[in-house]
Amino acid sequence: MTWIKTIPLSEASQELLRALESQRTLYPKEYATPVFPSDDGIAGIVGSHSLIPDALYHAFSTFGVLMSSDLPLTRRQHEMITTVVSVTNRCFY
Repeated sequence: MTWIKTIPLSEASQELLRALESQRTLYPKEYATPVFPSDDGIAGIVGSHSLIPDALYHAFSTFGVLMSSDLPLTRRQHEMITTVVSVTNRCFY
């Protein structure tokens, strides 16, 4: 859950819907289901970008490409790297 204003999926503009769908297609299949889905349909960290659809698309499409199954890292390795970075940065999320 974000602490800033977000746009729920039910109120999303066509631009926001396009940005969400376009970036989602770049993720490997195992990342398709949100770990913590929100009630309004847009998961927390993605929803926090809903006010600026272009920023949402560019930020998350970059991340999607970095998670590509064509690259040599497994999902377990991605999760371990994410955990170490979060601990190092004292990040609760």
